[in-house]
Amino acid sequence: MTSHSVFIIDDDPAMRDALTLMLRGAGFRARAFASADDFLNDLPTEASACVVTDVRMPGVEGPELVRRLKSLRGDSWRVIVITGHADVPLAVQLMKAGVADFIEKPFDPQQILNSVGHCIASLSGLEAERAAREEMQARVASLTNRERQVFDALIDGCSNKEIALRLEISPRTVEIFRAKVMTKMQAPNLSTLVRIGMRLGDA
Repeated sequence: MTSHSVFIIDDDPAMRDALTLMLRGAGFRARAFASADDFLNDLPTEASACVVTDVRMPGVEGPELVRRLKSLRGDSWRVIVITGHADVPLAVQLMKAGVADFIEKPFDPQQILNSVGHCIASLSGLEAERAAREEMQARVASLTNRERQVFDALIDGCSNKEIALRLEISPRTVEIFRAKVMTKMQAPNLSTLVRIGMRLGDA
């Protein structure tokens, strides 16, 4: 069973039960809600998850739900909307707003399974990237003040001589600190170190 939860929101009990049984049968950890209001009032605490929701429901409808989830969870949750034919233009707008997918009624159950599977896979990739970034941040935090100065200068593209002038130390001392930085950052070469710096800069 996947470690990510799938939350189903639909005011139609038959549809809600069918989706829940289907997703659980496929190995997903599924939980259902009768309305977006119920879901938001009992908002799950998972760091990442997939939401499958009807776009038209009493109370809070799909568009407002998407807006609130984006505000509360950012990109760490994926939303799939189920629409009737007349709601396709709205679904397209929602996708532009960040919805992962929309599925038109009537739909093939495999469409739901495929869409949820893709969302879960993307979340796993996102979590792997987040874990890698946190590991890099921990390595940077382990640097001494002087090592951090050398690291920053290397990322800026400075040569050993330029770093020596900037920090008012000898080129030989720069080489010593540079070797320590490479070891602590687990960078086998300068290009790897620069890529690490760029990834942290984009975080």
